[in-house]
Amino acid sequence: MSNFLPNELIDRLRKEQDFDHEAFVDTHEKGDRITSIRLNPRKHALLDIALLDPVPWCSKAYYLGERPVFTLDPLYHAGCYYVQEASSMFLGHIIRTLGLENAAIRALDLCAAPGGKSTLINAYLGDKSLLVSNEVIKTRVGILEDNMNRWGMHNVVVTNNDPSSFSRLPGYFDLMVVDAPCSGSGMFRKDPDAIDEWSLANVKLCSDRQKRILAESISTLVTGGYLIYSTCSYSTEENEDILDWIAHEYGFSSVELPLDDSWGIQPTQSSEMSAHGYRFYPHQLQGEGFFVGVMKKTEAQETFSRKKAKPEKSAVPKQALADWLLPNAALYAFMHGDDVHIFPKRYEEDLKWLQRVLYIRNAGTNIGKWIGRELLPSHELALSVFVKSDLKSQEVPLSVAQEFLRKDNLDRDIFVDVGNGWCLVRYYGVNLGWVKVLANRVNNYYPKESRIVHL
Repeated sequence: MSNFLPNELIDRLRKEQDFDHEAFVDTHEKGDRITSIRLNPRKHALLDIALLDPVPWCSKAYYLGERPVFTLDPLYHAGCYYVQEASSMFLGHIIRTLGLENAAIRALDLCAAPGGKSTLINAYLGDKSLLVSNEVIKTRVGILEDNMNRWGMHNVVVTNNDPSSFSRLPGYFDLMVVDAPCSGSGMFRKDPDAIDEWSLANVKLCSDRQKRILAESISTLVTGGYLIYSTCSYSTEENEDILDWIAHEYGFSSVELPLDDSWGIQPTQSSEMSAHGYRFYPHQLQGEGFFVGVMKKTEAQETFSRKKAKPEKSAVPKQALADWLLPNAALYAFMHGDDVHIFPKRYEEDLKWLQRVLYIRNAGTNIGKWIGRELLPSHELALSVFVKSDLKSQEVPLSVAQEFLRKDNLDRDIFVDVGNGWCLVRYYGVNLGWVKVLANRVNNYYPKESRIVHL
């Protein structure tokens, strides 16, 4: 028996068929830390990080031999990769199995902060889809917005709403991902402090919360749409029992996923409806504890009236786009105050529907402020995959890149060849942000709230 893992948890797991509780306990007592990253497929750079084996169930994802100080890597701040726990990257295998990769669908990540699953969803779905990334907790939505901005895509809407708000969009989303708040037993190796907060009472509390979240939002899925439900818990009440409840109460069927035996993922089935679930145990694979199941909406779901609004003439000057953005990107541009945003043209009507019922933190990419007859470019624009590649730029070494990220004053001589005006600071060919080069100084426009405070 473990000296620190909850006895109630161990006793429950020992009852599972073929469960090796000694190996499970030993893995936690060793406390090995496994680090993995997932590359941004739209931002190619030569990483100064030693990549080891690929994560087998997710493309462009790798384990690292050691955990570097990511804060010191400019390419991390540029959105070239995302640091994500390997087990949760199984979402990529699910999207591919469902035939949704590069599909033109509407997707919702209901509990999205800090953004790992949203960046993964966005990478797999591509630029033909629309992704709504929602976070309930107001204090966490800022980091979600920052991470989506780093990712650089314009087809994302970041929202800050209670799950019940999405019941006002019945039959709208084709895919809904709910990584539900849970009792956290799957994170015990990564975060031993979480052990002190675990109890059977908390498991029951989390199970009730998960049902509330789903009950208040599940009608937003279209008939035939998919729900991907996951937790970082080992408790049946939060996992297989929830799949049973979804199937019984809301007319869903379970989706079985193909597995490679070498992955070490444990398939399970719920007791009542035989719904398929997938358990990740840290003694069987390179990842933390995780559970996921996929359900398909089979009962008919009514939707809302989708009357098209009268087209509005864009107030955005065409020159504001032509001077800064790649041509032929099928963009819809709109003003929000003085800010210019770009959004996929195909989802222009969708944005209006979302604005009617949700609190939107950010929509698309804010490319800057329109001041009189010129654009004051934003940091989001610098990180966007749609920023023009032939804009004035300066490649800098690591030391200067870190000075820029600290928002320090930069030496004017570094920019002697680019002339005066707006200039992109680049590291390994990837944009980090803007400076404005003047006759006798360089103004650093890296966002104050994002700067590196300590090196």
